[in-house]
Amino acid sequence: MLHRFQDDIAQIARPERLNDPFRYEPHPLCQLAAQQVQTYLAQRTDWHAELSHGKMFGVLVVSDPSDELGFLAAFSGNLAGMNRHDYFVPPVYDMLAPDDFFRQDEQVISRINHRIETLEQAPRLLRLQQVINRTKALSETILSAEKQRMLAAKLNRDKRRSETTECHAQEELIRESQFQRATFHRLKRHWVHRIAALQEQEKSCLEEIERLQQERKQRSSSLQMQIFRQFRMRNASGEIKDLCDIFAHTPQGVPPAGAGECAAPKLLQYAFEQGLKPLAIAEFWWGASPKGEIRRHGDFYPACRGKCLPILSHMLRGLDLQRLPPLEDRGLEPTILFEDRWLIAVDKPAGMLSVPGKSDAPSVEQWARNRWPELSGPIIVHRLDMDTSGVLLLARNKTIHQNLQAQFRHRTVQKHYIALLEGIVHTHSSRIDLPLRPDPYDRPRQAVDPIHGKPAITEYRVLQIEAGKTRIAFYPLTGRTHQLRVHAAHPDGLNTPILGDRLYGTPDRRLFLHAERIEFRHPITGEVLRIESPAPF
Repeated sequence: MLHRFQDDIAQIARPERLNDPFRYEPHPLCQLAAQQVQTYLAQRTDWHAELSHGKMFGVLVVSDPSDELGFLAAFSGNLAGMNRHDYFVPPVYDMLAPDDFFRQDEQVISRINHRIETLEQAPRLLRLQQVINRTKALSETILSAEKQRMLAAKLNRDKRRSETTECHAQEELIRESQFQRATFHRLKRHWVHRIAALQEQEKSCLEEIERLQQERKQRSSSLQMQIFRQFRMRNASGEIKDLCDIFAHTPQGVPPAGAGECAAPKLLQYAFEQGLKPLAIAEFWWGASPKGEIRRHGDFYPACRGKCLPILSHMLRGLDLQRLPPLEDRGLEPTILFEDRWLIAVDKPAGMLSVPGKSDAPSVEQWARNRWPELSGPIIVHRLDMDTSGVLLLARNKTIHQNLQAQFRHRTVQKHYIALLEGIVHTHSSRIDLPLRPDPYDRPRQAVDPIHGKPAITEYRVLQIEAGKTRIAFYPLTGRTHQLRVHAAHPDGLNTPILGDRLYGTPDRRLFLHAERIEFRHPITGEVLRIESPAPF
């Protein structure tokens, strides 16, 4: 499993400490290792069809007990229907082994599935369901016709009431109305009882199906937890914890499906088991981007947070990690662009949060409250990503905050962003409409989802193309998280990430996205304000 470098690496400095798998720039040795893996994948013609759909691979540069350098390779999930291939490290736990309990329990669950399908397709049940559906339709037709007849009779009675004042005539009309209502209620009860009798017969047929479904659910849940117990993850300090223990203190409490099967945990587990010292780790995507996500062929990516953050937090314990300099500069401070008695506009620098987050990174809100202690209520009207710079509005009190937020909600605020894209956009101007939702397994990344996503619309205009890069103006009509970043990078958008996008593109010294201008109506004076801050790139 330990591969030696085919190229001369004598001039490449050896990593002193393992990089942070969640935020890194791939070490040159990782880049060489990835190239060797990619050459191997190109030779495996039997895998080309599967790999064309895309898969994450990982490499781990290690030193052996003789202090010789080499690397390990791994894939996420399984490959070609198997967990084990000679070139790659083995899984932490191989549930696909022929004699494993998973196979045996899976067969039991498969038999239950087959039994459920057989019962659901039983002729008697299908005929009964057809009769129920026809009876319901007939009931609705007859009752609807009866309601129309009653309405016509009521109109006739109203007319007759207006034409006579005789008591016995009025009493006769009342009796007629009461009789018709009673007749309708008897008719309605007849159909309710008739349908209920049929549904009772159906229920007797469905009881076995429901029992089997409950048994399947219990067996599947028990099997899943049993599987998670088999993933016994090691760390550099020699501690071993299974996935159930690792995820017990997370918000979800239990491991998500597929936990422990990503490339990074496999690589570290094998290195610890074999006495190899981890020096540098990286993961890259190979193949087409999965639907809804943004993964570019050959690009490196950080480890996923939903599945891997709790696992790797345990596995990396005992290692002195090499950390990149923090994105935020503790000396960052916004520039005031506009200020009056009611609102403030600032130029937020890249690397500064809009509102306080989980870390102690500086935020515009904290800075503003320190500068203007008299500010009351919520003050941040809208947000910019931490990596995005540009114009940000602040309200001095709750009333102003509500007014400005209403303008954003009603889409009367005009926003103008400038970005520099990694590649060339050939369409001069257009509109991007890709609904977005959070990726629950890899926050804060967003995914495109036309079914469950919220509307996200961006108009754009190409300003300049130079040296293979595109300078572009974005006009977002909605304000979803990472909207411009995803719309730029996604294959159904511009398919060209914003330069420096560490989540959806290639990291650089900064994210080249700037909120250059915002136009809105002053909540008090009614004046249309246009506040600008030229892009710093």
